[in-house]
Amino acid sequence: MNNNPNVQNFTHQPEQTPPPHPANQKYCKHCGQLIDVDCVVCPKCGKQVEELRRADAPIVINNTNTNNVSAYATARAAVGGYGRPKNKWVALALCLLTVCGHKFYEGKFGMGIIYLFTAGLFGIGWIMDIIALLMKPRIYYV
Repeated sequence: MNNNPNVQNFTHQPEQTPPPHPANQKYCKHCGQLIDVDCVVCPKCGKQVEELRRADAPIVINNTNTNNVSAYATARAAVGGYGRPKNKWVALALCLLTVCGHKFYEGKFGMGIIYLFTAGLFGIGWIMDIIALLMKPRIYYV
């Protein structure tokens, strides 16, 4: 051994290898902690250690829609109607004279009965309908 303080003693030490780990564990490549083999994200450091596995199975969509509403709407639109045409002045006259007649004229029988028994929703709905009818075109669709 050399007693000179300026000379360092170098001794070769073999590199330390990590201790063996169980078959169901692996080491995180970021923090070196022992984690489960199935981990995609390290629970210790929170970094992603593997690519996400993707099942390349094709996506199959079974659409067995038997709804005929869209076919009905398409058929009505093809004929050129947006609904039943109504005359603004007839509806306004029924509204002013009967309070609820314009609702029956438009085919809204439930609202017609409610207007009948509540005097046009206590007058508020009746006044709003008068204003709405005045704003509509001469022929409007319901």
